Amino acid sequence: MPVSNLFSTFSNNILPVMLISSVGWLLGKTLKIDTRSVGRVSFFFFNPILVFSLIIHSQLPLTEIFKTALLAIGVILGSGLIALAAGMVLKLERPVLISMLITAMFANNGNYGLPLISFAFGSNALAHSSIYFVFSALLINTLGVLVASLGHLDLKQAFWGMVRVPTFYAVLLAGLLGYLNITLPQPLERTISLAAGAGVPLMILLLGLELCNIRWTSHWQALGVGASIRLLIGPLLGLGLTALLGITGPGRQAGVMESAMPVAVANTNLAGEYNLDSALVAATILVSTLISPLTLTPLILFLGK
Repeated sequence: MPVSNLFSTFSNNILPVMLISSVGWLLGKTLKIDTRSVGRVSFFFFNPILVFSLIIHSQLPLTEIFKTALLAIGVILGSGLIALAAGMVLKLERPVLISMLITAMFANNGNYGLPLISFAFGSNALAHSSIYFVFSALLINTLGVLVASLGHLDLKQAFWGMVRVPTFYAVLLAGLLGYLNITLPQPLERTISLAAGAGVPLMILLLGLELCNIRWTSHWQALGVGASIRLLIGPLLGLGLTALLGITGPGRQAGVMESAMPVAVANTNLAGEYNLDSALVAATILVSTLISPLTLTPLILFLGK
């Protein structure tokens, strides 16, 4: 694989995302921005608006949406099972195990995956990646809340924490409107589109802001497992499941790329809300994000053949 091809792929597809996140890092270092507040605004407002907008504007056939949903669910659950097995072998304490689980399961499908796939493979792949992101967002805000809550709460408390997350209702409402074939009034449509348009740039900036506050961790084994599952095992699961589900073309490109993304910044929200090992989560986000170009660049070339 020629080095020039790798460099061109990196600079044209990955570098723009990293440059914007670098601006977020610089802003965080110079202006001392309250990252937690920005993250909560994204988590409770912009994320559900973005997910709602992506669902109601999707023009993909139902069969493609169903396959992409199964792919996202399969990759997330498969990653979680592998992480759980590794954690049991390592005999990790419960908060560390739960923290490692969410880093292995939930990838940066939005603020990294969407713009990267758009740059690399175009609008057709972006439509598929949007559906993948929708279902991964649904899972991180439902299953992710459930898993994170189990670090300290019982199952009943975890369930009620899950159903209070706004993205859960954004997905239900968008699905209901689509089923009933209801068109939103233009003022409301424009309001949602305007807010959704801010969602991805905010998430990219938030990635940089979050990296300002990294606290290192002594749990090297858990960090290594989480990052390795995200960057190495994830794409292998994606390749296997796309073949099993018969997903080809742009759908395969988007699905495999989304399965290979580094750890989601949203995991810091879960760690903070449910008193997990925030240092481990943040360090795994940093390491997986910094080394992700080494795995994503050749993967883009491979999928583009």
